Amino acid sequence: MTLRGQDLLSLQEMSTADMETVLSTARSLKEILSRPIKKVPTLRGKVVCTLFYEPSTRTRTSFELAAKYMSADTVSIAASTSAAQKGETLSDTARNLEVMGVDVAIMRHSVSGSCHFLARVLDIPVINAGDGMHEHPTQGLLDIFTILEHKPRIRGLKVAILGDILHSRVARSLIFGLTKMGAEVTVAGPGTLLPPYIEDLGVKVFRRVEEAIEGADVVYALRIQLERQNKGLFPSKREYRDFYGLNRRRLSLAQEDAIIMHPGPMNRGVEITTDLADSPRSIILDQVTSGVAIRMAVLYLILGGRE
Repeated sequence: MTLRGQDLLSLQEMSTADMETVLSTARSLKEILSRPIKKVPTLRGKVVCTLFYEPSTRTRTSFELAAKYMSADTVSIAASTSAAQKGETLSDTARNLEVMGVDVAIMRHSVSGSCHFLARVLDIPVINAGDGMHEHPTQGLLDIFTILEHKPRIRGLKVAILGDILHSRVARSLIFGLTKMGAEVTVAGPGTLLPPYIEDLGVKVFRRVEEAIEGADVVYALRIQLERQNKGLFPSKREYRDFYGLNRRRLSLAQEDAIIMHPGPMNRGVEITTDLADSPRSIILDQVTSGVAIRMAVLYLILGGRE
């Protein structure tokens, strides 16, 4: 178990071998989710802390369920109800949790690089649950895991990622993971929402989503992250929908068996139409289930649990 006692901060820094270890472990652990009693003693006696400085539904809940399904104890800290409101620093908060006996810290924070900072401060492992506009490594892993449940391999697939690439930590982790495993990645979105360095990541960049989608095996729509924008980067949601939103006409340019993905939460009718989000080709809810399995695998491997 190469991840034992290690931090998980970035897919850019993670080896392909380690990614494949997480994926194969998740395949074994996912079976637990279908049992009448979803409980195994694998991590009994371990304490998992989620430290979230930004809102979350899927990531936070799936990490906590992953820990509980493997019998670990969980502590959940939200910035809005923590001593951070009294001026306590991030490092002081984390150090206090560490000396209380926490075995792993899972953090989401609005500042890029904050999880790397925390990893330097603490002796316990740190898992990045999303840091600013940097990365969201477990989301990248769960997306790859979900694709592999519907496609035989990653190598050779064409994956189109559409929308707000500039602010998306999901897109960065997914690009790092997919390119390492041999996929062809195309991206498209408004010019104001495309990072200037994006081509350096080994992707093909298009301004028209139709060009990016053409012949794709996977079409991945991103959420518009208005909370990270301090000025208007496109005229209106309506114009975004008309020029960049995923609809049936644009999806028809992809392969006939192309699958649809979205990291959630969705702005229905803006970045994706409701009929596509709820269609048989959509695997958006599968991504949510995969999130629990992947996070079970990550906790198992990092905390060194035994079967």
